[in-house]
Amino acid sequence: MTHRYLSLRWTGCLLLAAAFSCRAEVDELRIAQQYGLQYLPLIVMQDRGLIEKHASAQGLPALRVDWVKFSGSNVMIDGVLSGTLHVASGGFPGLALVWSKTRENLDVRGAAAMCSMPTYLNTRNAGVRTVADFTAKDRIALPAIKSSPQAVLLQMAAEKAYGPGQQARLDSLTVSMGHPDATIALLSGSGGVTAHFSTSPFHEQELADANIHTVISSDDVLGGPSTLTVVWTTSKFRAANPKVYEAFVHALEESMVMIARDPRSAAESYLRIAKSRESVEDIMRMLENPRVAYTTTPQNVMKFAEFMYRVGTIKVRPQSWKDFFFPNVHALAGS
Repeated sequence: MTHRYLSLRWTGCLLLAAAFSCRAEVDELRIAQQYGLQYLPLIVMQDRGLIEKHASAQGLPALRVDWVKFSGSNVMIDGVLSGTLHVASGGFPGLALVWSKTRENLDVRGAAAMCSMPTYLNTRNAGVRTVADFTAKDRIALPAIKSSPQAVLLQMAAEKAYGPGQQARLDSLTVSMGHPDATIALLSGSGGVTAHFSTSPFHEQELADANIHTVISSDDVLGGPSTLTVVWTTSKFRAANPKVYEAFVHALEESMVMIARDPRSAAESYLRIAKSRESVEDIMRMLENPRVAYTTTPQNVMKFAEFMYRVGTIKVRPQSWKDFFFPNVHALAGS
């Protein structure tokens, strides 16, 4: 009787565990993104319902997807750490920062790279031709101080201009501002903003004004193309929601295939979701830029990571780009 009782009890525990496992997958996936064409894969996923499609194929037909937008990575990082967001997107330096701080607990890592695209430091100050020309009268808008790619690129450029140990020389000139607001401020000259580290389509909007010119680009600083945006989550979320995670990754991959195969349709999705003022032809010209690539393969990210470690922004030294990403992208030819 005792053995039969224990057997029944064990069977019951297994059934309860199985039931719990079935319930463990979230029924609502909360994803955060920012502004600009570097987020086009997420926009296509949203517009076409690709996550819902792949979740249904995984046996989760009732999954709801909640899309939220922020102007910078700081709020998203807090959201992922608190669990109010499941997936965040932004520049690689933001991922590197949160990765270094959560290795012993939540273990935040990248699910994939998303876009390689230049970012440009534009200014309305005619006297600024190099970063060394900025003065205390200038204000440089960027998405997030310290954690955005633009903030790290500015530090890299300052170090090149002023020498070792001078990477923070221009930090006092920076202000945190989302790309849409920064573009308005630069074009109008309001708020003291004289420069903006910009991305498409805001870069093109700014250069349409004859008073605006480009000082440097990310390609100038890094010596070539690099991943601008990535998507990340916690190891805890990935482990508890394997089907949702896989649906997200498959949807991301499909969105990139769709962008490459039908850029016009992707441009239409962007205008529909972003409510941007450009024409379809404007967006397509930006997508045809050979320096723009939508790919899950990380590119040139170790230059960011090595710099951030050297100047003390991150406290853990990575051995490889793979340290920052989950295994689903390890087989890719990253850099």
